[in-house]
Amino acid sequence: MAIAEFKDLRKTYQMGSVVVQALRGVSISIERGEYCSIMGQSGSGKSTLLNLLGCLDRPTSGQYFLGGEDVSQMNDDELSAVRSISLGFIFQSYNLIPQLTVLENIEVPLFYQGIPWKARRSRSAALADLVGLSHRLNHRPMELSGGQQQRVAIARALVNEPLVILADEPTGNLDSTTGEEILAILQNLHEEGKTIITVTHDESVARQTQRIIWLSDGEVQKDERV
Repeated sequence: MAIAEFKDLRKTYQMGSVVVQALRGVSISIERGEYCSIMGQSGSGKSTLLNLLGCLDRPTSGQYFLGGEDVSQMNDDELSAVRSISLGFIFQSYNLIPQLTVLENIEVPLFYQGIPWKARRSRSAALADLVGLSHRLNHRPMELSGGQQQRVAIARALVNEPLVILADEPTGNLDSTTGEEILAILQNLHEEGKTIITVTHDESVARQTQRIIWLSDGEVQKDERV
């Protein structure tokens, strides 16, 4: 069953008097439990595609089904609810809240869902343990290495048990050894049945996934099983 599906998705931007066609009729179907990557040069449309996948923007035309629900033309409040419940985000820059501890950063999505303190604290602690940070629960981001901060971000992405995990250049700010450790965590999550979509410019990262979708000039150039 497709967990995320684009049907003839198009996105255009008006830049002064110039119309930019960022996506030109993209159709992609991603199955539940699939681990795939999106690649392309700067300007290929991969960032636009990620924004649409993450319900951070709406397409100009076409449809996007997430978990069988058409989210293409939802309003801002509806999209916010979808992001909160159905999606987990891992960013290149981690996007942790500096004033919060490891445990508090992980539980942020549950706080906004109104989950009781005891339940969210318990689940966040279990996920911190999963990513190897049970000994750093009360540390703040500035006290952590880049790899540890990304582990916090991964735990935070999992805390709401999302349909899809979206990873934007998840190893982009890490050295090669630490990057491999993060990729190993993602691989383990995939083996547990998580659906993961990663956007990267690094082909060595992409080739650790099951499938590579190559974008060029807003179109799918190649869809390759690895």
